Amino acid sequence: MSRLPGPGPLLPGVAEPYWTATTAPTTPRATALTSDLTVDVAVVGGGATGLSTAWELIEAGRSVVVLEAGLLAAGSAGRATAQVTALHPLGYAGLCRKRGAEAALLCARSMAEAVDRVGEIAAALHADCDLERLPAHAYATGATRHESLRAEAEAARAAGLAASYTTETGLPFTVTGAVRVENQAQLHPRRYLLALAHDILARGGRVHENTRVTGLKEGTPCRVTTEHGAVVTAADVVVATHHPVLDRGLLFTRLSTRRELVVAATLPAEDDPGGMYVTGDDGRRSVRTAPYGEGERLLIVTGECSAPAEPDVARRFDRLVHWTTERFPRARILHHWTAQDHESADAVPFVGLRRPGAAHAYVATGFGGWGLSGAVMAGRLLTELVVGRTIPSWAGLYDPWRPGRAMRGAPVALRNQVAFGRRLLTDRLRAGRRGPEADVPPGGGTVVRVGGRHCAVHRQEDGTVRAVSARCTHLGCLVAFNAVERTWECPCHGSRFAPDGTVLNGPATRPLEVREIPGDR
Repeated sequence: MSRLPGPGPLLPGVAEPYWTATTAPTTPRATALTSDLTVDVAVVGGGATGLSTAWELIEAGRSVVVLEAGLLAAGSAGRATAQVTALHPLGYAGLCRKRGAEAALLCARSMAEAVDRVGEIAAALHADCDLERLPAHAYATGATRHESLRAEAEAARAAGLAASYTTETGLPFTVTGAVRVENQAQLHPRRYLLALAHDILARGGRVHENTRVTGLKEGTPCRVTTEHGAVVTAADVVVATHHPVLDRGLLFTRLSTRRELVVAATLPAEDDPGGMYVTGDDGRRSVRTAPYGEGERLLIVTGECSAPAEPDVARRFDRLVHWTTERFPRARILHHWTAQDHESADAVPFVGLRRPGAAHAYVATGFGGWGLSGAVMAGRLLTELVVGRTIPSWAGLYDPWRPGRAMRGAPVALRNQVAFGRRLLTDRLRAGRRGPEADVPPGGGTVVRVGGRHCAVHRQEDGTVRAVSARCTHLGCLVAFNAVERTWECPCHGSRFAPDGTVLNGPATRPLEVREIPGDR
């Protein structure tokens, strides 16, 4: 059991993603970059998109370096549900309405090819990643959703997927309807991605962990600078950091960030629902299983979506645990963790040139909750763009600067920027005074105002108080404390920081500045 700081419920299981708990840290050869380097392509980000892209580029004969700020496949990729499927909640019926039947066809084709590509690569590398081919379902429990699911099944089938409508699933509760797509994939994401990393290294590529990128100068060639001073010179650069860092194209204005909670539990094999399931009902839920021990499966349930820095994380975890154990009474929860996703304004990912007018700098982001299938698709597409070979027919669908993007994304972009402006104004008007940090419980944190400056104050378990600037180094919003994970989170664009100010997730690239509070130990 994991205890929260101060009063509150106990969370069952270990506070660590199952995927990272069941893999070695990473390869010893993925050390920090300490000297300048010249390559054909620099890939910024060592997650699903970065490693998939780097591997495809190595296959195409390019020299590549991967630069990861933390550990390989330990960020968003190490927290994913790892359902590799063409059945996405963006909805083929909705895509048909917004962008036409051709767009739905291209989306289905690109994602179906990504599912098959994962199988091909896993087999070629003999990756021990628990790959399974199973049906994927989008289901509903509400009484009014079945007609929309029928329409979605028809649209998915028209787009070329092996889709059908059904009212029967392997779930241990009644659904009003479901879309089922056959022969999708699920796997252990970190084992799969580390297999890619090992192969990249074995074939002469470079992979560097603990190497945060802080600057990118586009040109011929491009120059990438890192926080410790090493410079990478490259003909092309791919920014694959989930939320794009160094975002000169201002893509963040067209991205929405959400956080989800995850629990993993052992389950008797006879209780396995036999597939992958997702619904927008009950606060959004995703259900799948994975191989575990003899006569058992590992049940993985996600849900309780929220914006970054929203309070009551513990209560939302409690709701997710209750939902899981009520529907799967024999489940025994072993792990809990959180995940963070970014979705584009029109629910279609951005994969292509980093900004209008760029020639050698690319970006991939906005995959929503389907980062692994999107990452594989993006790896293939970016490689074709860099190498200059035959561009897939579906490339235009994902172009960040695609025609009509402004009209389709304007409502969401406007809503995002209004919320951002309101947040900045509220932050600056927020009252505060010196002193409340004395009331912070061990393990807790709060934002206080000291000498006219907002400070993010955290009290360690031994009573020691440490403070950092409360202003996110991305665009200046005030951070808030997540008492479950003991992190500072930015509500505007999802940057996350450790209690000492260290960057955990971008788009921020600089740590929170250390502050002194006189009189505290």
